[in-house]
Amino acid sequence: MKKPETGKLFQHLRFSDIRGITQLATQATSGVNGIVEGVHHSVLSTMGIPGVKATRQTRGITGQVYRSINGITRVLGKGLDIGLAGLEPLLGTARDSKPATPQREALLAALNGVMGDRLLASNNPFAIPMTFRFRDEALGSRSMASLPAASGKVLLLIHGLCMNDLQSHAQHKDQMPDYGEALASALGYTPVYLRYNSGLHISHNGRELATQVEQLITHWPTPIEELAVVAHSMGGLLTRSAVHYARQHDLGWPNYLKNIVFLGTPHHGAPLERAGNWLDALLGTTPYSKPFARLGQLRSAGITDLRYGNVLDDDWQGHDRFDLHPDERQILPLPVGVACYTVAATTAEKRGALANRLIGDGLVPLHSALGYHDEAHRRLSFTDESQCIAFRTSHMQLLSSPKIVHQILRWLRPRQ
Repeated sequence: MKKPETGKLFQHLRFSDIRGITQLATQATSGVNGIVEGVHHSVLSTMGIPGVKATRQTRGITGQVYRSINGITRVLGKGLDIGLAGLEPLLGTARDSKPATPQREALLAALNGVMGDRLLASNNPFAIPMTFRFRDEALGSRSMASLPAASGKVLLLIHGLCMNDLQSHAQHKDQMPDYGEALASALGYTPVYLRYNSGLHISHNGRELATQVEQLITHWPTPIEELAVVAHSMGGLLTRSAVHYARQHDLGWPNYLKNIVFLGTPHHGAPLERAGNWLDALLGTTPYSKPFARLGQLRSAGITDLRYGNVLDDDWQGHDRFDLHPDERQILPLPVGVACYTVAATTAEKRGALANRLIGDGLVPLHSALGYHDEAHRRLSFTDESQCIAFRTSHMQLLSSPKIVHQILRWLRPRQ
């Protein structure tokens, strides 16, 4: 077996990453310790030992061992974190100043998608802040002032779960169809890419995006004429959430919003997360398997929002997000006054009952991406002309299909 080259592995790391890895290792040790104690407690409770069921923890010397492990782990983890934080300004400057590699950014995006809410809650340096980006660089108010050739037409591109803005440069048969660059070249847009922590609640990201777009419009170096959005997967839900909260708080940018293109957006959820929810319930049915339910419940708030397609705070607040419950979302139609288009994909060669509801693009069913729902009041009103179905296409291939680029161009090209 060939060993990985150490130099190549370390070229993707920054000194600050050591702090993040240490925090994750500390949390993992405590988590495994908790699962082992949970199984131990379940075994003891079935033996009829008095007081065991009431405490939900092991007692006596056994309990002291588990508590000691947790205590030592926390102390060591905290000590290492403080020590590394102190060394970071001294030792991390040189390496951390180097441009991040695409491999590192992709790994961080996946990690944030899976457990980004926990990363943020523990102040882990791996947690990704929401930023706008232009030509692979962060875009702030100062850098916007000197933005080269900024037009009054802004195109905002938003990625999906476990992804980042760099993955919009997907390869297709030796071509690199970047939607932002294609639309910029053909229609005069300036492409701006969003990077965000996809493990947070969609409504959390929606509120923040609403505020940040307002700042983008305020500091844009030339008067804004038009804003358009192309959003992939979860990014479409985030867009709908942001528009809702922007209008709720009377922000100005929705007045410039003319077009939204949704690519494989699970408007009414995804079966994979619903299956994960059933697994949570199944593992919780016996005392021996219940401790292992904690493994499945490591998945982020962003992932559980995809069960039904939550976009508002009211959709998840007041619920245990791992409990089985029906679709109780607030009704949120497509934004009024905005031309909305949707691209749905299926790996099948033609439509059918199975392809519509289950197969879809491998992650999102056709019905969900098209906004169709069995309950009429939940359906999203996409017109026939604003829908496109890509056959023999997977969820990720939505980002690398020249045919879809051409379809978006037809939709967004000004009418003569």
